[in-house]
Amino acid sequence: MDVRRVVVGMLLGWAFVGQVLAKDEIQASAELNPPPVEALGQFDRYDLKPATLASDYAGHKANQEALASFQRNLDERVGAWVAERNAAPATHAPVRTLVIEPRIEKIRFISGGARFWAGAFAGSSRILVKVKLTDQATGALIAEPEFYQHAKGMAGAWTFGAADNSMLVRSASLALDYLKENQATAQGGRTGWEKE
Repeated sequence: MDVRRVVVGMLLGWAFVGQVLAKDEIQASAELNPPPVEALGQFDRYDLKPATLASDYAGHKANQEALASFQRNLDERVGAWVAERNAAPATHAPVRTLVIEPRIEKIRFISGGARFWAGAFAGSSRILVKVKLTDQATGALIAEPEFYQHAKGMAGAWTFGAADNSMLVRSASLALDYLKENQATAQGGRTGWEKE
Protein backbone atom coordinates (compact mmCIF):
# COMPACT_ATOMS: atom_id res chain seq x y z
CA MET A 1 0.00 0.00 0.00
CA ASP A 2 2.81 2.42 0.90
CA VAL A 3 4.60 1.69 -2.39
CA ARG A 4 1.51 2.76 -4.34
CA ARG A 5 1.38 6.06 -2.50
CA VAL A 6 5.03 6.72 -3.18
CA VAL A 7 4.64 5.93 -6.89
CA VAL A 8 1.50 8.08 -7.20
CA GLY A 9 3.24 10.89 -5.32
CA MET A 10 6.25 10.71 -7.64
CA LEU A 11 4.07 10.77 -10.74
CA LEU A 12 2.06 13.72 -9.49
CA GLY A 13 5.28 15.52 -8.56
CA TRP A 14 6.72 14.99 -12.04
CA ALA A 15 3.46 16.16 -13.62
CA PHE A 16 3.56 19.33 -11.52
CA VAL A 17 7.23 20.02 -12.28
CA GLY A 18 6.60 19.40 -15.98
CA GLN A 19 3.81 21.97 -16.01
CA VAL A 20 5.85 24.55 -14.11
CA LEU A 21 8.82 24.19 -16.47
CA ALA A 22 6.56 24.27 -19.53
CA LYS A 23 5.49 27.84 -18.71
CA ASP A 24 8.63 29.18 -20.41
CA GLU A 25 7.24 29.75 -23.90
CA ILE A 26 9.54 28.26 -26.50
CA GLN A 27 8.56 28.78 -30.12
CA ALA A 28 9.77 30.50 -33.26
CA SER A 29 8.60 34.03 -34.00
CA ALA A 30 7.16 33.00 -37.40
CA GLU A 31 6.72 30.00 -39.69
CA LEU A 32 9.27 31.31 -42.20
CA ASN A 33 12.73 32.80 -41.81
CA PRO A 34 13.44 35.95 -43.82
CA PRO A 35 15.97 35.68 -46.64
CA PRO A 36 19.61 36.60 -46.05
CA VAL A 37 20.73 40.01 -47.34
CA GLU A 38 22.52 38.22 -50.18
CA ALA A 39 22.76 34.71 -51.61
CA LEU A 40 25.05 32.55 -49.49
CA GLY A 41 26.75 31.27 -52.64
CA GLN A 42 28.54 34.64 -52.76
CA PHE A 43 30.84 33.28 -50.06
CA ASP A 44 33.78 30.99 -50.87
CA ARG A 45 34.49 29.64 -47.40
CA TYR A 46 32.40 28.78 -44.36
CA ASP A 47 33.57 28.89 -40.75
CA LEU A 48 31.30 26.80 -38.51
CA LYS A 49 31.72 27.77 -34.86
CA PRO A 50 30.81 25.40 -31.99
CA ALA A 51 27.20 25.63 -30.82
CA THR A 52 26.58 27.54 -27.60
CA LEU A 53 23.80 27.48 -25.03
CA ALA A 54 22.10 30.57 -23.59
CA SER A 55 23.19 31.12 -19.99
CA ASP A 56 19.60 30.93 -18.66
CA TYR A 57 19.50 27.27 -19.73
CA ALA A 58 23.12 26.25 -19.09
CA GLY A 59 22.56 25.24 -15.45
CA HIS A 60 20.58 22.08 -16.25
CA LYS A 61 22.50 18.86 -16.86
CA ALA A 62 19.90 17.64 -19.39
CA ASN A 63 20.37 20.84 -21.41
CA GLN A 64 24.15 20.37 -21.43
CA GLU A 65 23.64 16.82 -22.71
CA ALA A 66 21.27 18.17 -25.37
CA LEU A 67 23.89 20.74 -26.42
CA ALA A 68 26.49 17.98 -26.89
CA SER A 69 24.03 15.90 -28.90
CA PHE A 70 22.99 18.90 -31.00
CA GLN A 71 26.67 19.62 -31.70
CA ARG A 72 27.22 16.04 -32.90
CA ASN A 73 24.22 16.33 -35.23
CA LEU A 74 25.38 19.74 -36.43
CA ASP A 75 28.85 18.37 -37.20
CA GLU A 76 27.38 15.40 -39.09
CA ARG A 77 25.13 17.58 -41.21
CA VAL A 78 26.32 21.18 -41.43
CA GLY A 79 29.96 20.32 -40.69
CA ALA A 80 30.12 17.80 -43.54
CA TRP A 81 28.49 20.29 -45.92
CA VAL A 82 30.94 23.05 -44.83
CA ALA A 83 33.92 20.74 -45.45
CA GLU A 84 32.60 19.94 -48.92
CA ARG A 85 32.04 23.63 -49.76
CA ASN A 86 35.45 24.65 -48.40
CA ALA A 87 37.15 22.05 -50.62
CA ALA A 88 35.79 23.74 -53.77
CA PRO A 89 37.96 26.37 -55.50
CA ALA A 90 37.33 29.99 -54.45
CA THR A 91 35.59 32.26 -56.97
CA HIS A 92 36.26 35.63 -55.33
CA ALA A 93 39.42 37.61 -54.73
CA PRO A 94 39.81 38.28 -51.90
CA VAL A 95 38.18 35.10 -50.65
CA ARG A 96 34.90 35.74 -48.81
CA THR A 97 34.16 33.77 -45.62
CA LEU A 98 30.78 33.32 -43.95
CA VAL A 99 30.92 32.75 -40.18
CA ILE A 100 28.18 30.40 -38.90
CA GLU A 101 27.43 30.73 -35.17
CA PRO A 102 24.68 28.39 -33.85
CA ARG A 103 23.21 29.18 -30.44
CA ILE A 104 20.51 27.35 -28.51
CA GLU A 105 18.43 30.33 -27.35
CA LYS A 106 15.82 28.32 -25.46
CA ILE A 107 15.47 24.66 -24.61
CA ARG A 108 13.46 22.30 -22.49
CA PHE A 109 14.99 18.87 -22.90
CA ILE A 110 13.60 15.83 -21.11
CA SER A 111 16.46 13.46 -20.34
CA GLY A 112 16.25 9.71 -20.82
CA GLY A 113 16.13 9.16 -17.06
CA ALA A 114 13.24 11.57 -16.57
CA ARG A 115 11.46 10.03 -19.54
CA PHE A 116 11.96 6.53 -18.08
CA TRP A 117 10.62 7.42 -14.63
CA ALA A 118 7.90 9.93 -15.51
CA GLY A 119 7.06 9.10 -19.12
CA ALA A 120 4.63 11.59 -20.65
CA PHE A 121 4.16 13.26 -17.25
CA ALA A 122 7.61 14.84 -17.68
CA GLY A 123 6.14 16.99 -20.46
CA SER A 124 7.28 17.93 -23.94
CA SER A 125 10.79 18.78 -25.10
CA ARG A 126 11.30 21.99 -27.11
CA ILE A 127 14.24 23.76 -28.69
CA LEU A 128 14.79 27.13 -30.38
CA VAL A 129 18.11 27.57 -32.18
CA LYS A 130 19.34 30.81 -33.75
CA VAL A 131 22.14 30.72 -36.31
CA LYS A 132 24.00 33.99 -36.79
CA LEU A 133 25.57 34.34 -40.24
CA THR A 134 28.16 37.11 -40.63
CA ASP A 135 30.67 38.25 -43.22
CA GLN A 136 34.07 37.56 -41.62
CA ALA A 137 35.80 40.50 -43.32
CA THR A 138 33.25 43.22 -42.55
CA GLY A 139 31.34 41.80 -39.58
CA ALA A 140 28.10 42.56 -41.43
CA LEU A 141 25.11 40.47 -40.40
CA ILE A 142 23.97 38.42 -43.39
CA ALA A 143 21.11 36.58 -41.68
CA GLU A 144 19.98 35.22 -38.32
CA PRO A 145 17.51 32.42 -39.00
CA GLU A 146 15.86 30.55 -36.15
CA PHE A 147 14.81 26.92 -36.00
CA TYR A 148 12.22 25.37 -33.71
CA GLN A 149 11.41 21.75 -33.00
CA HIS A 150 9.56 19.87 -30.29
CA ALA A 151 8.82 16.36 -29.08
CA LYS A 152 5.46 15.73 -27.46
CA GLY A 153 5.50 14.11 -24.04
CA MET A 154 3.53 11.06 -25.14
CA ALA A 155 5.80 10.52 -28.17
CA GLY A 156 8.82 10.74 -25.88
CA ALA A 157 7.28 8.20 -23.52
CA TRP A 158 6.39 5.70 -26.23
CA THR A 159 9.87 5.93 -27.76
CA PHE A 160 11.75 5.96 -24.42
CA GLY A 161 13.26 9.37 -25.26
CA ALA A 162 14.10 8.75 -28.92
CA ALA A 163 11.58 11.44 -29.95
CA ASP A 164 13.36 13.94 -27.68
CA ASN A 165 16.71 13.16 -29.32
CA SER A 166 15.18 13.22 -32.80
CA MET A 167 14.16 16.83 -32.13
CA LEU A 168 17.88 17.73 -32.01
CA VAL A 169 18.53 15.95 -35.32
CA ARG A 170 15.67 17.83 -37.00
CA SER A 171 16.95 21.19 -35.71
CA ALA A 172 20.39 20.61 -37.24
CA SER A 173 18.76 19.45 -40.49
CA LEU A 174 16.69 22.65 -40.69
CA ALA A 175 19.88 24.72 -40.34
CA LEU A 176 21.49 22.76 -43.17
CA ASP A 177 18.38 23.20 -45.34
CA TYR A 178 18.55 26.98 -44.85
CA LEU A 179 22.22 27.10 -45.87
CA LYS A 180 21.63 24.96 -48.96
CA GLU A 181 18.39 26.62 -50.09
CA ASN A 182 19.91 30.11 -49.95
CA GLN A 183 23.02 29.34 -52.02
CA ALA A 184 21.84 30.45 -55.47
CA THR A 185 19.21 32.98 -54.38
CA ALA A 186 18.29 34.59 -51.07
CA GLN A 187 14.85 33.14 -50.37
CA GLY A 188 14.62 32.42 -46.64
CA GLY A 189 13.33 29.10 -45.34
CA ARG A 190 11.26 27.22 -42.79
CA THR A 191 11.67 27.73 -39.05
CA GLY A 192 10.06 24.38 -38.26
CA TRP A 193 7.25 26.01 -36.28
CA GLU A 194 3.68 25.57 -37.45
CA LYS A 195 0.64 27.23 -35.95
CA GLU A 196 -1.54 24.63 -34.27
